[in-house]
Amino acid sequence: ITQQIGATYFPAENIRERTKELKADAKLKVPGLLVIDTPGHESFANLRSRGSNLCDIAVLVVDIMHGLEPQTIESLNLLRRRNTEFIVALNKVDRLFGWKTSKNAPIRKAMERQSVDVVKEFKWRLTEVITQFKEQGLNTELYYKNREMGETFSIVPTSATSGEGIPDLLLLLIQWAQKTMVEKLTYVDNVQCTVLEVKVIEGHGTTIDVVLVNGVLHEGDQIVVCGSQGPIVTSIRSLLTPQPLKEIRVKGTYMHHREVKAAQCIKITAQGLEHAVAGTALHVIGPGEDVEEAKKTAMEDMKSVMSRIDKSGEGVYVQASTLGSLEALLEFLKSPDVQIPIRGIGIGPVHKKDIMKAGAMLERRIEYATVLAFDVKVTTEARELADKMGVKIFCADIIYHLFDQFKVYIKNIKEEKKKETASEVVFPCVLKILPKGVIKSKDPIILGVNVIDGILKVGTPICILKKIENLTEFMNIGRIASIHINNQPLDYAKKGQEVAIKIDSNHGEQKTFGRHFGSDDELISHISRRSMDILKTSYRDEISEDEWKFVLKLQKLFKIL
Repeated sequence: ITQQIGATYFPAENIRERTKELKADAKLKVPGLLVIDTPGHESFANLRSRGSNLCDIAVLVVDIMHGLEPQTIESLNLLRRRNTEFIVALNKVDRLFGWKTSKNAPIRKAMERQSVDVVKEFKWRLTEVITQFKEQGLNTELYYKNREMGETFSIVPTSATSGEGIPDLLLLLIQWAQKTMVEKLTYVDNVQCTVLEVKVIEGHGTTIDVVLVNGVLHEGDQIVVCGSQGPIVTSIRSLLTPQPLKEIRVKGTYMHHREVKAAQCIKITAQGLEHAVAGTALHVIGPGEDVEEAKKTAMEDMKSVMSRIDKSGEGVYVQASTLGSLEALLEFLKSPDVQIPIRGIGIGPVHKKDIMKAGAMLERRIEYATVLAFDVKVTTEARELADKMGVKIFCADIIYHLFDQFKVYIKNIKEEKKKETASEVVFPCVLKILPKGVIKSKDPIILGVNVIDGILKVGTPICILKKIENLTEFMNIGRIASIHINNQPLDYAKKGQEVAIKIDSNHGEQKTFGRHFGSDDELISHISRRSMDILKTSYRDEISEDEWKFVLKLQKLFKIL
């Protein structure tokens, strides 16, 4: 999957040509389609302007061989949150075993050429996908069987490789748009334009690819765009578009224009675009318009994202290629299933200054001295500084892969900490000596006990509570050397279990049952501030909520601050 956004303009005459076999030469009331290819939901998040959605209708691509994957569900959820209408392109039908290619044919014509086995496999896989959509709370159906458009989402089987189903998809897009979006598709003069990508192009320098949804852009227009280092005020030097049916991201010759009318994807060349932020609005300064006010408006999107970060707290440093990607990543990291705290953010390549900011965590929480770099390059200088300081950099062009890398890193750190602190951790427990449970009264003491509360582990320091003249004192008995049940050794025993334990004095003062303590004394795990911190930091996931409440109860008992 490419991580660059592509855009292709389909003029009406080309759509008529591609759909003529469907006998719909038709009734096209729009001049064409501007199709923007976003590599996943992160890039789709860039398609907005001042909080609104630039996308009129979306095509959700589902691989017929794999069905709804996690990334597909994320995209689906974003479409639902944005209330965006969409059509499902059930792609890669040419991968069905035994598929006979009918290049660029309508899908029903292509299906007529297939064997019984191919049709059978197609129906089976289609049913699987429809079921998966139902599990997400959505009804779907093959578009030519769909009698409830609006209530039920249409599925168009396609092959991006050999073109089957593409005529159907184009015609359905046109028909659906013209039927349901008459008012939305009405052209207005107000410029509505969003920066999709910032690129360096040989012979043109740093350029911005924009999608113009409404209005007109002219050569020489004074524009304001959001920049990572402040607003950028510049003038359009040239307006470039790809040839019809060619993607803007594909290298080739561009068409020059003095002006471009919406809707179109345009490459703009101008001075000073190096720090432009993709995913933000482009503003044209009209006659008499206040430049300072336009600069403030241009920076609003960036400020809203920056304001979400708690710069005083603990957390990782996040770097992404665009504002939309950054917003998607922040949303993911803050989700209930992930919950990774964020202390700093940036847009664009990772530089030395970003490593310095991440390095502030080295003295506080070393695992957060980390840069999560999503779809961005890391400069050589930044890598060298990170290695020198001990800052970790994780790079990926898919959010889930970035999270997986960080999760493995955190798990390894926790395991290392567990090994380092294994001898110091104390799990909470209270034990009651069983009647006739004294097997050996001297060191090492062997007793039969009932675990009244908490969790008993080998290595736990055990003490008893003594009251002397209204003062509470604790007498250490020793450490749990072993736990047995029915002569079988255990690593731990839980609440309600009756077990035999051996208590070793560990070369300390030897205690004796009957002299220093008796059957009425409860045996308590001796916790400390240090052992509580270790338990909370490295072992919290190993104890239940009730067991943690018991720790807090012991904290009061031992008067730990």
